[in-house]
Amino acid sequence: MSDQAAPVEPYFDRSPQPFGDVLPDPLVYDASPRTLRQRTVNFAAKRLADMRYVSGLDRATTERHFRWRPAVPPGGLGFRAAPDGQAQLAAAQRRSDIVVEMDDADRRAVVRWNDAGFGEPVVGCAVARPGYGGIVLGPHESLRFNPQPVSRKRAEPGRAWPLGDAIETPPAPPADVARALDTFFTRSRGAYGILIATPERVLCEFYSEFGAADRVTPSWSMTKAITCTVIGRLIQEGWLASVHNPAPAPLWGDPRAIHRLITLDQLLRMRSGLAFPVSHGDGRVTLGFENSAVYQDAGDAFEAAQRSIVATVPGAVYRYINSGLNVLGAIIRHQIEQRGLPYYETLYGLLVDRLCMASYQHSADIAGNLIASGAGFATLRDYAKLGVLYLQNGVWDGERLLPQGWADYALTATHTGTSYAACFRTNIDCLFPDLPPDTAWASGASDQRIFILRRHRLTVAVSNETDHPMDLLALNQVIATAIAAWA
Repeated sequence: MSDQAAPVEPYFDRSPQPFGDVLPDPLVYDASPRTLRQRTVNFAAKRLADMRYVSGLDRATTERHFRWRPAVPPGGLGFRAAPDGQAQLAAAQRRSDIVVEMDDADRRAVVRWNDAGFGEPVVGCAVARPGYGGIVLGPHESLRFNPQPVSRKRAEPGRAWPLGDAIETPPAPPADVARALDTFFTRSRGAYGILIATPERVLCEFYSEFGAADRVTPSWSMTKAITCTVIGRLIQEGWLASVHNPAPAPLWGDPRAIHRLITLDQLLRMRSGLAFPVSHGDGRVTLGFENSAVYQDAGDAFEAAQRSIVATVPGAVYRYINSGLNVLGAIIRHQIEQRGLPYYETLYGLLVDRLCMASYQHSADIAGNLIASGAGFATLRDYAKLGVLYLQNGVWDGERLLPQGWADYALTATHTGTSYAACFRTNIDCLFPDLPPDTAWASGASDQRIFILRRHRLTVAVSNETDHPMDLLALNQVIATAIAAWA
C-alpha cells in the first residue's frame, strides 16, 4: 500500500510541521560515580584557572583560597541534593591521590585524581583565554572554537566615573561606616572588597590584602542580571517584542511542543518548568532541576539547556535553575547571528561596553558560547555601573537603554512565595533586616552582590571568593550605616 493510501496513523499527529525541526533528544544527566568525579575535577580546574589566570592571584594566594567542592546529582522540585563527597575528597587529599598542575605559559590548570578503584585516573582541565574567562576542557585536549581577541569599547580617558574610569580618591568614610567595614572584613575572610556609590560618584571603596581596584573578581550568578538586562536591551532595540511572548529558542521550533508555551518572563523568573532526567549509578532515574553541570561539563551549554524537558506547567512553579538562563543565552546569540552580526562584539556592545564596563568578561564554554547563567568577571567599579543603570531607571548618559518601566519589572518579586524577581533578588523576606524591603540585588553563588537601593540612590558592590563564608549581618550593617551617612 502506498504512503498516500495509508490510513491516518492513530497514535500521533501527522500534520506537517510549519516551522523548524522537532525538539532534540532530551538531555539525561549522568550521575554515575565516575561522571560525578569527572565533574568534581573539571570544576576544580576551572576555579583554579579563574583565580590564577583571570583574577590574577599569585599561586600561593590561589592555593590558600581554593576550596574543594564535590559535584552532586541535581535535586528535585523541593530540595537541593546535599554534598556527600567532602569526606572522600579530604581522604583523597591526605593520600595525595589528587594532583594539581598549572601551566602558566598556556594559562592552563589540570587536576588529576588517581584512584585504583576507578581504574584510569580522572583528569579535568581548564584553560583561560583573554576575554573568555576560564573555560572547562574536562578530559578534552582542545577547544571547539578559536578564541580570537574581541574588539571592545574603552572608556574615554579622564572621563569621570561612571561614564568613564576616572575616580577621585573619596574622603575617609564616617566613623560608623569605617567601624562597620572593619567588622565586615574581619568576619569575611574571602571578601575581595566592597564599593559604595551614588549615580554620580564613588563614596568609598575598600579592599582586602588580596583585592584591588583593578582586580577582576568572580560574579557567578550575578551574570544572570547581565543576561536579564541584555534581554531588556533587545526589547528596547525592537529585536524582541515582549517578555510575555513565547521564548524564541532556536531549537524549540516545533509549535506543537510544550516548550513553545514558555515565555521569556518565565525563563527570567525561574518559572519555566525546565528539568531533566537524572540517571544514577544504582539504576534509579529521578527528576533534576539544577544544572551546575554548566560549570562542570565540557559541553555546549546552550544546546544542553534547550534539551531540557518541561517537568511542570510553565509559569506554575518557582524553581531556581541555570538551564533557563542558558536558553536565554541561546536566544541572544541567535538574535545576533540571524542579523549577520558578530556574536562576541555585538553581545558586549549591547550592554557592558555601553556602560564602559571594560573589565567585564563572560566565561565561555568549550563551544564558544558566552555562558549566560554565571561565571563572569569584572572589577567592583564596573559591577557598580550596572547598579547605576538601574538607579537611573535604564537611562545612561542621557540615552534610554532599557524600556520604560524595565527597572520596576526586573526588580519586583514575582509573588509572595519567593523573594526572586527577574534575575535579581529582593529583600521582601528581610534577609538584610536593616535594609528596606524594596532593596534588590544581583546575587552570585558565594555572596557576590550588586545592591540597588533606588529609594536612597545608592548602589553597593561586594565580591567574595568562591565557597568562602561571608558574614551577611556585618554586610547588612555596612549598608545600613552607609544609608544613614549618605542617603
